[in-house]
Amino acid sequence: MFLTISTTGTPERPATDLGFLLHKHPDKAQAFSTSYGTAHVLYPEASAERCTAALLLEVDAVALVRRGKGKGRGGAPDAALAQYVNDRPYAASSLLAVALSRVFSSAMKGQCTARPERAGQPLPLRIEVPALPARGGAELVRALFEPLGWTVTADAVPLDEQFPEWGDSRYVRLVLEGELRLAEALRHLYVLLPVLDDAKHYWVASDEVDKLLRAGDGWLAEHPEHKLITSRYLSRRWSLTRAAMERLELVRLAEADDTEVEEIDNAVDESTGVDESAGVDESAGVDGSADTDERSVPLAVQRREAILGALREAGASRVLDLGCGQGQLVQELLKDSRFKEIVGVDVSIRALTIAARRLKLERMGERQAERVKLFQGSLAYTDTRLKGYDAAVLCEVIEHVDLPRLPALEYAVFGSARPRTVLVTTPNVEYNVRWETLPAGHARHGDHRFEWTREEFRGWAGRVAERHGYEVEFTPIGPDDPEVGPPTQMATFRLKTGAETLKNTARPADDTPQDAKEEKTA
Repeated sequence: MFLTISTTGTPERPATDLGFLLHKHPDKAQAFSTSYGTAHVLYPEASAERCTAALLLEVDAVALVRRGKGKGRGGAPDAALAQYVNDRPYAASSLLAVALSRVFSSAMKGQCTARPERAGQPLPLRIEVPALPARGGAELVRALFEPLGWTVTADAVPLDEQFPEWGDSRYVRLVLEGELRLAEALRHLYVLLPVLDDAKHYWVASDEVDKLLRAGDGWLAEHPEHKLITSRYLSRRWSLTRAAMERLELVRLAEADDTEVEEIDNAVDESTGVDESAGVDESAGVDGSADTDERSVPLAVQRREAILGALREAGASRVLDLGCGQGQLVQELLKDSRFKEIVGVDVSIRALTIAARRLKLERMGERQAERVKLFQGSLAYTDTRLKGYDAAVLCEVIEHVDLPRLPALEYAVFGSARPRTVLVTTPNVEYNVRWETLPAGHARHGDHRFEWTREEFRGWAGRVAERHGYEVEFTPIGPDDPEVGPPTQMATFRLKTGAETLKNTARPADDTPQDAKEEKTA
């Protein structure tokens, strides 16, 4: 099994810098033990003008069978001869990919203390793989490598040159040429060699998702064939593929918003004992003081009860919980049989994982499981999956959205999804003075981008309703203080009769209250 990496250079930037980048001296031939054989690194040529590093992998077929116990291509337990007579010692596969990561681990990470500036610069590279198994043929090889900036030559290898009428084998001779950073090139090979082979010599476990995302950082999320790559790399294991695709979606959302993944996947730690969207402890009495009355109902519970009552009054059967967080409301909805279909949507994978655990989805009975779905999505983008529902709930969600992005959420929910009923709850900032544990001038949660007064909330809701053909009414949640109002305010939007087919494709202007804009915290 053989692979070469070549580059060209000048007297100022000699090609032999490749030795520094690979952490392998051109004047030495080195050998490295791997789980299934020995990897040799040598340099057929090394001059200032041109340098080539070669990786030769000698596979121990007996060790592969003994340690793999029949796993991987040609390793079926009922095909004893195929375990020893196969193409694995000669054709590039996951074995070569593992050898690359073992031998060139520092280069793959882009680390080079001797030439740090060269590690970050593109090099003119030429990579050759004489025998590459490609399930999908040369067309798939080009489809995988060309979007990454490579010029691809993939020549099909005939089954037998003496008998051309037999046709081509599933192997290609691969040549890649392009100007890329060496670390990028190695990561491309590490992922795509086993993808093209469509088999692995070892059992694919959950840690393979992390390996894929590390190696695919910076290119996999935007690759046009990312679904095929993910599925094949993870040996078509559905649960692992789904987990990887969800994490890739977070990467795409973060790149679109020019932010970090951690800022989007910001689920509140369930262990805090605090309400899912409140920094103050709403399990205390509704006046913010310690709960000394066993009959006192936490505000979070009152909020959910108000939402459930409004949904029942609306006659909703199919309900969206948009920004479902850790699934508290979904859990309550499941207790009422009148809600036939419940969908929880959140951008945070961590939150959805906690919600699935809270709901015990894996152990849920078949009939009950048919009623509930959880999926990842961002309310900043339209989503056809959200259309056709009776009602949508945004419980303590809008205040977590940056004000400039609020019109996008408005359009995605009211302009695109257009449920008959929409319930929106949000903190009333005027009530914050009643929270004894909340410092003056602070929002109730560190992730709140704003908190509105009753007037600001009513103004925003009124404009949304008018723009999209809804009517709206307001309900206080919690004690309605005569001076500062209730701790939570809820708007109930109902689609006007005859407005179901209203067409409104224009995104609304940013008419967020100016006072709220000035209070924006992020």
